[in-house]
Amino acid sequence: MPTEDELFSAVDALLEEVAQDDLPTPEERKRLREAAGLSQEQIAKALKSRRETIGNWESGVTEPRPPKRAAYARLLEGLAARFPAPTAGAPAVPAPAVPEAFTGPAPEPVPAPAPATVPPSRPKAAASSTSRPAASSRRLGAKKTTVAAADPRFENGPLAVIDCEDGQVSAYCVGGLVLDVPAKSIPALVDWTLAEARLGQARLHRNGRDADPILVLTASALERYGLPAPLSPEEQRAGRLAAGHKVLKQIERAGLQLTQRGFGPWARVYRDPEGSRRRCVQLCILPWNALDAREWDKKDDPQLPTMHPADLARYLGLYAARVMTPRGSTATTGLELMTALRPPTRAEKNPATGEFERAYNEDALTQLYPVVPCEVPDEHPILKGRFARHHLRTPAEMLMEEPYDWCRPLTDEECANPYLVVVDINMSFAAAANGLTVGLNGPTHLTGNPQFDPALPGSWLVDLSHVDLSRVRINGRTFDADRLPSPFTPKGDHPEGPAWYATPTVAYAVELGFDVAPIEAYVRTQSGRYLDPWYKRLRDAYVATMADMGVTTDLSGQEFLEAMARRKQVDPTMALLETAIKATAKGAIGKLRQRSRGQVPYYEEYPALNRETWRPDIRAAVLAAQRVGLHRKLMKTAAAADLYPVAIGTDAIVYPSPGPSPLDVLPYTPEGKPAPGAFRLGVSPGMVKHQGTQTVLWAEQQFEERGGVFNISNLIKTDQSAGEGE
Repeated sequence: MPTEDELFSAVDALLEEVAQDDLPTPEERKRLREAAGLSQEQIAKALKSRRETIGNWESGVTEPRPPKRAAYARLLEGLAARFPAPTAGAPAVPAPAVPEAFTGPAPEPVPAPAPATVPPSRPKAAASSTSRPAASSRRLGAKKTTVAAADPRFENGPLAVIDCEDGQVSAYCVGGLVLDVPAKSIPALVDWTLAEARLGQARLHRNGRDADPILVLTASALERYGLPAPLSPEEQRAGRLAAGHKVLKQIERAGLQLTQRGFGPWARVYRDPEGSRRRCVQLCILPWNALDAREWDKKDDPQLPTMHPADLARYLGLYAARVMTPRGSTATTGLELMTALRPPTRAEKNPATGEFERAYNEDALTQLYPVVPCEVPDEHPILKGRFARHHLRTPAEMLMEEPYDWCRPLTDEECANPYLVVVDINMSFAAAANGLTVGLNGPTHLTGNPQFDPALPGSWLVDLSHVDLSRVRINGRTFDADRLPSPFTPKGDHPEGPAWYATPTVAYAVELGFDVAPIEAYVRTQSGRYLDPWYKRLRDAYVATMADMGVTTDLSGQEFLEAMARRKQVDPTMALLETAIKATAKGAIGKLRQRSRGQVPYYEEYPALNRETWRPDIRAAVLAAQRVGLHRKLMKTAAAADLYPVAIGTDAIVYPSPGPSPLDVLPYTPEGKPAPGAFRLGVSPGMVKHQGTQTVLWAEQQFEERGGVFNISNLIKTDQSAGEGE
């Protein structure tokens, strides 16, 4: 005979089955909760669930599952008895006020994608999914930050964050959408993404290609799919999962393939293409440091490890919408953005055969060209045997175009000021790339004292030691050359003889009114403004993100400073996005001359050299344009206000000031406008912001403690994320 407990268990099971169809409509569920004055958070706590799950039930896109379904039905039944629905024509009774801290604004429902038709032979792990809106964060519903996929092929956005709770795997997409993931293995997850998830991003250029979908795996997802949360020390050094791991065997048995990098923090898993359609999924594995805190996070207080999956999807989705789908580090993504906006090839119809063939785009970097000895780093194979192993190349042997790292002692007059104020140029490298003409083909070697041509990008061996800044006149006045750095060397020293310079540096010497006589040169005869669309994309992304934090282009000086000071408290996710965009601009320029990562032997070829975008001459041109552009503003500022810097670190400029604010030191006209050509406060790239303030006494103490003058520019920071060579 069955026991009493067994009978009660059977009855409870029947009640749960009955509860499958006795729930009120989604609108009635929400009405009952609000009538009782309950928040979604309170109900979620009682049902041991998430607040966003309750919102999903009230939106009607998903339904509760046993055993929570029966408990939810019992709650609604009790509320319906106490708060019956108003009869027709009866006045509506206002619902009790629910604290904002508990509820937040009501989420906007996101329509579910049409269920895909699954053939009977499809494995259960790849079954069709159910979608539901998440809206777990109050910010997700804000119209100014909602990401919407315009291409119906990618209606669920460019990426999804895969998370597991209570055994249920969910894919958090942009716009608050959450998809149920039925896949029980990594191969099944990849196939589900390719067949049903509708993830990806449309090409940024008509001759480019669509971005592969990204799956961001959290620690709980790794555990669910049998992957280690931390890699072993050997695997960390190799940057990939060790051969023989069960997940790698699953991938092989499923007929999937991995790229040569293997299964690492940014793994690519793919099947052979179907015609022109790629079938590739990229995995971004958070616990394996795929999103480095120095680029994607607050390096002093990381936020991503504890960020809710919906917020993480919003953050990366906004980055994808404004920049592009992440491809790895911010530097790698920034470099890929150049290629995505300037594809090297296009399809062109052959008039003779009527078939489409590959053709090269003249405004892009299309192939590898011979390198120039003076432009490459010390470990490049072309330098093997040219110098002794530990020889330090001189400026006459190496192109040394780098940003400023300069400092000088304060004069007695400057010490009378109580403060040192640091202003920092917004996205200085990206701003320098705007409108810059760079070479697109291989080098042409010019010898026999060629005539300088500013229209030819390249490297010039020329003696600029005769350039004397004290002889330069702007607006009828000369300068104290001892208080300005030289525009021709990163350390600000006066050049002592022939040296290699990029075209922007030599052109600046001509602009100052001096004759130049090159000895030889390596120039590119095919040129163009290759970086213009890249700059505009990053500029728009940066300005839009700053506007989301309340820093707009129409603010006055004091309004701008106040908005900048409070921006990170307005929306912390937008603050992370700002950091990532700046790191993308900076890292991409550095990636143009990526160095060896310690391969042995010293002069061995390394993978970066096989990229069409390994172009040290373009990096040198950008850095030269940044440095001489900064010097041009230094000259204008000195001419307008007799104001000289005491230190410069990349794009951070230190000025003695009678007050602690940039408004106390930057020159303005009598009408209250910024002095023409001088530094100007503002949010746009190329304008400046306040980096920090210190006292002159502090600076003198630093010099005394360290036994001499050193660069203090990047020690003076109110905002610890500023002044790092944006």
